[in-house]
Amino acid sequence: MLGARSVALVGASARPDSFGARMVVEGVRSSARMHLVNPRYEHINGVACVPSLAALDEPVDLVLLGVPDAALRDELEAAAAAGARGAVVFGSAHAPGLRAEISAVATAAGMALCGAGCMGFVNNVTGLRALGYLEPNPLAAGGVSLITHSGSAFSTLLRANRGFGFRLAVSSGQELVTGAADYVDYALDDPGTTLIALLLETPRAVSRLRAALHRAAEQDVPVVILSVGHSPRGREMVAAHSGALAGEDIGWQAFCAQTGAVRVSDMTELCDTIELFESGRRRRPGSVGIATVHDSGAERALCADLAHDLGVAFAELGDTTLTTITDLLDEGLLATNPLDLWGTGADTRTLFSSSLKAIVDDPAVAVTALAVDLVSEFDGDTAYPDAVIEVAATTDSPIAVLASVPSAVDRPTAERLRSNGIAVLENARSGIAALGHLAAWPLTAGTTAALIDPDRQRRWVSRLAAPDWDAHAAFALLADYGIAIAATGVADDLDDVLAVADTVGYPVALKTSAADHKSDVGGVVLGIADATALSQSYRSMADRLGPAVSVHAMAQAGVVGMQHLGHAGNLRGSGCGGTGVVAGHQHMHIAAAGQGRGDGVQSGALDGRVVVFGDHQNSHEILQKAGTQSGELSGAAGDRSNEAR
Repeated sequence: MLGARSVALVGASARPDSFGARMVVEGVRSSARMHLVNPRYEHINGVACVPSLAALDEPVDLVLLGVPDAALRDELEAAAAAGARGAVVFGSAHAPGLRAEISAVATAAGMALCGAGCMGFVNNVTGLRALGYLEPNPLAAGGVSLITHSGSAFSTLLRANRGFGFRLAVSSGQELVTGAADYVDYALDDPGTTLIALLLETPRAVSRLRAALHRAAEQDVPVVILSVGHSPRGREMVAAHSGALAGEDIGWQAFCAQTGAVRVSDMTELCDTIELFESGRRRRPGSVGIATVHDSGAERALCADLAHDLGVAFAELGDTTLTTITDLLDEGLLATNPLDLWGTGADTRTLFSSSLKAIVDDPAVAVTALAVDLVSEFDGDTAYPDAVIEVAATTDSPIAVLASVPSAVDRPTAERLRSNGIAVLENARSGIAALGHLAAWPLTAGTTAALIDPDRQRRWVSRLAAPDWDAHAAFALLADYGIAIAATGVADDLDDVLAVADTVGYPVALKTSAADHKSDVGGVVLGIADATALSQSYRSMADRLGPAVSVHAMAQAGVVGMQHLGHAGNLRGSGCGGTGVVAGHQHMHIAAAGQGRGDGVQSGALDGRVVVFGDHQNSHEILQKAGTQSGELSGAAGDRSNEAR
């Protein structure tokens, strides 16, 4: 699909300003051989037009379907019959059941499919343009491969006019067949890909996407992710827009942490981060923080405030650097980071270039920015760009210009800087965030391979299918997988309760088996010190909630919880009690069961504390979905979603 050499445009039109006419314009611009299909025309702008795909004089690689929903299935079936290997579905396919039908037709034919509800794509390497809307021509060339669920964002980013260009740009839409993981893999097969940018409403095929991002980390290709729809209202809008389930914010955090992806918060930060990474400069080993050089005391303080809010650390400058800068400063100014250089304004270029050079060369500094507003200078002064260009020519270390107000940036000056390989970050907050991203990259990706014990897997897959699953069996499963648990037992009368307590040892916890959320009904008593107190607590609980209970040895502080996040998979969290888990002190993404070989809990220490899995009545369902530390239980049961704390 992405390398097509012949393309059929179904719904091509001669009517000005129509969708079909725009397809034709882009088809003419494209490198692929173009075939027009519409029974209403014999020719469009001098190009022959056939009535149907069956009437084409050669097989085509790709079919663009610019037709109403009512014709989509028939035309896709015709494309499959004609031997096309790919298709682009621009329409939203809102008709009931239509998306499933489209997916089934394409899958059965072995076709790749972009969409539905997409803008198409551009392969900037081959010149292929599979578009139904007019986009920049030529498209800025560079190393970025962009995959976005948003068509509007697709058009915006192609028009960004920033210091980066594209190898591949895909508006993937609903991803009914071909998804982000497929596009990422394609991009990584291209040695010219230097960065992958993803704008995602919902994670699909999570295990495959995770594997693709691990591959990117192994190839030292940065991945920058902008996810949308993590707020309650945002999730509603994603569902209304594309029928997808947006991912939870903590799920995205954990997913990016596990894959080594850089996560950004908005389009401005996305552009600043891409531009900074695409400058091609990387931090030296051992460098840990950012440094900024200013011509304003107030803006220096603002920069410090923003960095604090964003959690971006400033580097501690070495003594040699501080001495060098002190010798350059006007009286009354202090050598520090961030640094304000403005004093008398004498010999600005020398002052700024010498100070920047000293900071860039400091071993602790990962990335340096000249933080000036980069406004148009009506007196023709070019000292600031001259200084940073001079320093950049002497080093491979990251150096950029950080502006504050995008609309005030002097465009010719910005273009001059970019042509010299210097990123121009156009907003203070997003720019500082980008500096922090580069200072921390590469991020550690969790790539621990799953180990399978076939005998244990068979034993527990069978046990999970049994109808008499209970909390005691859940603890036995955890223990069998080497997970430290508190000693526990079940009972349904006082004698058995006391016997279990003697076995596990006091103090104990007593929990009812009659409720899912036990604490809500007074079904949990903690820290019971002896048999007398236990007898009293059991009688009270049995009178209110029934005789079935479980008895647990009290463990050290710490709880592990599991939350199913729809298409995002599962999340393991640790915290001080159930609410602490939800609040999210620590989180680790776990792929949902059945999403691919090797899925499962990734290893990770939880402060060295005893890990206790709550005895939620339905915790077996969570285990079935999450798998185990070895991924052995994937697919052991149906698709049921619950939360265990």
